[in-house]
Amino acid sequence: MDIEPKSHIIKEYWDIFVGFTSFVFAIFFHFEHLTVLAALFAAIGIGSLAVTISEIAEILAERFGEPFGSLVLTFSAVLVEILILFMVVLEAKHHPEVMETVKNGIAATVIVDLNALLGLAVFVGGLNFKEQVHNEDTSASYTTVLFVSVAMLLVPTTISFHADDQALHSASIIIAVLLFIYYFFIFRFQTDTHVHFFKFKKRSRVKRYIEEEDENYFFDKKSNLFNILFLIFLLVLIGMLSEIFANEGVKVFKQFGLTAGFVGILIAFVTAAPELFTAIRAAKNDEMQRVVNIAMGASTVSILLTVPSLIFLSLIVGVKFTLDFSPLQVGALLLTILLVWKTTENGETNYLEGLSHLMLFLSYAIIAIFY
Repeated sequence: MDIEPKSHIIKEYWDIFVGFTSFVFAIFFHFEHLTVLAALFAAIGIGSLAVTISEIAEILAERFGEPFGSLVLTFSAVLVEILILFMVVLEAKHHPEVMETVKNGIAATVIVDLNALLGLAVFVGGLNFKEQVHNEDTSASYTTVLFVSVAMLLVPTTISFHADDQALHSASIIIAVLLFIYYFFIFRFQTDTHVHFFKFKKRSRVKRYIEEEDENYFFDKKSNLFNILFLIFLLVLIGMLSEIFANEGVKVFKQFGLTAGFVGILIAFVTAAPELFTAIRAAKNDEMQRVVNIAMGASTVSILLTVPSLIFLSLIVGVKFTLDFSPLQVGALLLTILLVWKTTENGETNYLEGLSHLMLFLSYAIIAIFY
């Protein structure tokens, strides 16, 4: 009689168990100077605890409703991204070359969100439903914002070809400020003046895959305040794991000769994993509006908040971080946004469009690995 409850507990809380266990192992191997194992368990711990964060964020999302629900989930994921990348920035004091990993991490996160995450969700949803629909105003708004944001990143990149390092750094700070101001108005647009742009207008069809709600799930029974405080606690743990991952990971990446582009993709998948699972579940439930909100919203926040945050945090710790992205990174971002615009502009998606995003991502990944 005890077997079923135990298996149920493992199924519901595996992420917490794996996360806390990995946290202990990561710290142990870190102090034992076992670099590979420390970096591995730190990455597993970050990914597992990030899943827990997404579960709690989903509970809060259901209580707050759209578009606030998706904002909670994307903010949680972006905070994890900022923590990891900032710890890598700190490593630049001793290893300046890792700043390329940070830039690749920023670019890869957007590319993973808009190609791997959105592509896989649209592909899976398209196999279960002939076509899936969403509010076209959502994708129109996001693609406009994303296109302008990437164009703004071109400013420091262009300046880097002719200006000195000081001018490049000054331009990067100015662009960071402008990105933050831009997001301030976008946030108001989402949550106040144009909330209806980010909600599904039509009634969804009957869902084929509806997961049973577990009324006994621990966090479902807790208040919003408790869940928010627990989220903060998990973010602190992820911050500690990120420090180990950055410190040991730099050594591991050098040891195995991994490119900065490939490492950037690894970081992107660690931070985007919870959103990926959530988006696939939403696609199976014919909730393409939620998928679009998560994928495109996360990409928007990733550029407009992650970039300014890293610039200002770098100033505080005395590390010079500039936004001179490579032609490959900017080109891949622009091609991704153009593809997203074409696949979402009419408010309908199908599995061929999802597959197209996956092919573009795999092509970028091949270049990143061998470039």
